[in-house]
Amino acid sequence: MVTRTGTRRWREGAVVAATFVVCLLGGTVRVEDTLTAPPPASWLLALVSCAVLPARRRRPLAVLAFTTAAGVAAQPLGLLLSPPVIAPALVAAYACTLHVPGERRAAGAVTLTAVALLAGSVPLAGDLSWRDASRIGTVVAAPLLAGLIGHAVRTRRAYLAAVEERARRAEESRELEARRRVAEERVRIARELHDLVAHQITLANAQATVAAHFFDSRPEQTRVSLRELVETTGHALDELRATVGLLRHTGDGDAAAPEGPAPGLARLPDLLESFRRAGLEVAVREEGRARALPPGVDLTAYRIVQEALTNVTKHAAGRGARVGLDWGGGRLTVTVSDDGGAPGGPPALSDRPPGYGLIGMRERAAAVGGELTAGPCPEGGFLVTARLPLPPARDPAAAGEEGRAAGTTGTGRPDGGIEGTT
Repeated sequence: MVTRTGTRRWREGAVVAATFVVCLLGGTVRVEDTLTAPPPASWLLALVSCAVLPARRRRPLAVLAFTTAAGVAAQPLGLLLSPPVIAPALVAAYACTLHVPGERRAAGAVTLTAVALLAGSVPLAGDLSWRDASRIGTVVAAPLLAGLIGHAVRTRRAYLAAVEERARRAEESRELEARRRVAEERVRIARELHDLVAHQITLANAQATVAAHFFDSRPEQTRVSLRELVETTGHALDELRATVGLLRHTGDGDAAAPEGPAPGLARLPDLLESFRRAGLEVAVREEGRARALPPGVDLTAYRIVQEALTNVTKHAAGRGARVGLDWGGGRLTVTVSDDGGAPGGPPALSDRPPGYGLIGMRERAAAVGGELTAGPCPEGGFLVTARLPLPPARDPAAAGEEGRAAGTTGTGRPDGGIEGTT
């Protein structure tokens, strides 16, 4: 198999050989347009000027100067200066426009070559005839034409290189974009699984802790806790199955995909009741007039309350928490805090290592254009505050309808709010 280097060498040899033949044949032309055998001067000129052509890519200016000087010496050697005689200079001019850095520098070198050949083609004796003028014009124009061809090839190569570079960068950008989307999807899946499953697992752990704590002293309470534990684990399995089905849904009518709506504040009473069964005292307070939320904001508010109460169950020393919903100021402010007091029942799960709950809540809030802050309270305990954007309010009649609709999410208060304490 012929290698790329071998192909280049064969091409280089063919160019030098062809140039040598053309230069040698150019020496056979005489002034009277007669042909003779190549004189020794023609052989010498062809050999000397073609010998340096292999170095035209590494030393283009030096090779161009040498071949130009050889062409100018043709007339003193008794040869007729014509385009075939200066064939090595034409090849060097072409290579010069390709390999010399800077287009102006290459153009200047080719122009100087044309000027030198013009001076060397003037007859040394006799008058200048029209035939001589035509020959001189051809000699001068030949290196300029070779330079223009080289410039066109150089421009074409630069254009193709730029196109290839843009295609390469576009391919890299597509790969980076695909990797970014894969990473975002992995984070989303991890966040969904954490929010949906960790809540139930934490409640099951708390209920098992209650059952173990009252196993000897209060058998009835132990049986109640075990029944709630079975119910909680069943819910956990159902939510895990629904979540996996949602993540695997391709949108092409998959029958296994869940059809129910995403959870929102309408399911907040059920969520709070699950924590109360696990032994966490939850108080809820709502201020302002509730309104319909976009699905993304509704889900985010629900998940933040869920995760914050899960963290209270896992890490807080006390067994009480407060949930607040404030609909004022053009945004929904969700607050969740714990009392920070001493445990009133079985030991809390405070020895659990910290996870990704706060990170996930911040990501959810930022995804819908909101913000979330979390930190210890001055009076003790821990406070999570999420500020989520609300859609623009409609006319009062529509707002009243939305408020009455939102009131169904509570425990039946006449003003449409939700409030409860265990």
